[in-house]
Amino acid sequence: MNSDTTTQNLYINPLIHSRIKAKQTTVHAWLNSLEGSNELPLYSSVDVRDAGFKISVVDTNIFPAGFNNLCEHGLKDAVGLIKTAILKRVPKCQDILIIAEEHTRNTWYLENIRILEQIITNAGFNAKIATFLSIQPDFCENANYAELETATGKSVKIFCLKKLLKKFEDGLQNYDLIILNNDLSTGIPEILKNAKIPIYPSIQAGWHSRQKSHHFKHTQELMEDFARIVDLDPWLFSAYQEIVDNVDVNEEADRKRMFDAATILFDRITKKYQSEGINEKPYIVVKSDNGTYGMGVMAVENPQEILELNRKEKNKLHVGKGLKVIDRYLLQEGVPTIQHIDNLVSEICLYQIDNHVIGGFYRSHAQKGQRENLNSQGAEFKRMCPHLKKYGHTDCCEQEELNAFDIYRIIARIAGIAAHREIIQLEANAK
Repeated sequence: MNSDTTTQNLYINPLIHSRIKAKQTTVHAWLNSLEGSNELPLYSSVDVRDAGFKISVVDTNIFPAGFNNLCEHGLKDAVGLIKTAILKRVPKCQDILIIAEEHTRNTWYLENIRILEQIITNAGFNAKIATFLSIQPDFCENANYAELETATGKSVKIFCLKKLLKKFEDGLQNYDLIILNNDLSTGIPEILKNAKIPIYPSIQAGWHSRQKSHHFKHTQELMEDFARIVDLDPWLFSAYQEIVDNVDVNEEADRKRMFDAATILFDRITKKYQSEGINEKPYIVVKSDNGTYGMGVMAVENPQEILELNRKEKNKLHVGKGLKVIDRYLLQEGVPTIQHIDNLVSEICLYQIDNHVIGGFYRSHAQKGQRENLNSQGAEFKRMCPHLKKYGHTDCCEQEELNAFDIYRIIARIAGIAAHREIIQLEANAK
């Protein structure tokens, strides 16, 4: 479910705030130099956890699926930004095909894809939504599209991708661009490999090959540069991590390897907390290294928990989206959240087009604590409508006041630049 919320007055760590405020001009000049004319992700969403003592990106999605959770002014900003982003990639673009997930029964996802289509249409393009319909292959034999009702009662047409691309190949229909809103978790379909149409985001950036650990490697490098500018410890903007590969959580020996890695990570976090005088109990989050939709994720308070997983917990960690077996795990330092919206534990999710923040939402969960994964069944989404300063990619002024959202925005832009570097590496690996 989702709902509106007003701007919140958020606590900002005084040291982090003062250092970034003093270096605003330098920080934005640095970000601008990294963004420049680079082909940044067409769109992205960034999950940010603010623990009070540190602020960290905990996930970056290159195929965001929550446009329905954005405020109206953010959606209006998105129209101009998507137009510029599309024409930069395909200068004479007119006709666009949006490839959606196969979540035809998820009415909130349908509302997301309807809003995305609306943004693109309002930007002056012709747009159609299609999907593979591999779950219902017979549908393509009997109809061209399905008209479905979204969570808000609006209708959306979902076309059969196979038929549309056949018409394109036969010269009966034109498309200048394909926009993916499908994360290709199960691989790249031949129909896309052979498509003679520009595709954004890159088909190589799907979860079939993308790994969270690679993203955080690029993020860590950038956060180190950022931390040098503001003269702070880069740990204040990042999270320690360990990788465990070739794992079957049902095998005791593999769980022992995970336990060993978790023990090393817990020890490292504990020592850091002690050196920083942080009175918190460390925890870690075990997550699929190429997972999505919050699947294959579990918070762990003690390494021993990994050895003692029950059947339900093993099943939760064993398979991800599309029943794909998980065999590689990212063990990530847990970052508790101090955010509370309407008395619910919450975290920040920011949306970007071409690395321009267009707003975001609070992800909340009535049944979860500040140390748990909030991106799970039962999550609530509350629109975040702050008046973010519209820096664009230009310098800001040091004397301007700096609020929490401005800091989150900087963190999100860094994550977007990291995703850009990640995509370049994925495309190079595919050649």
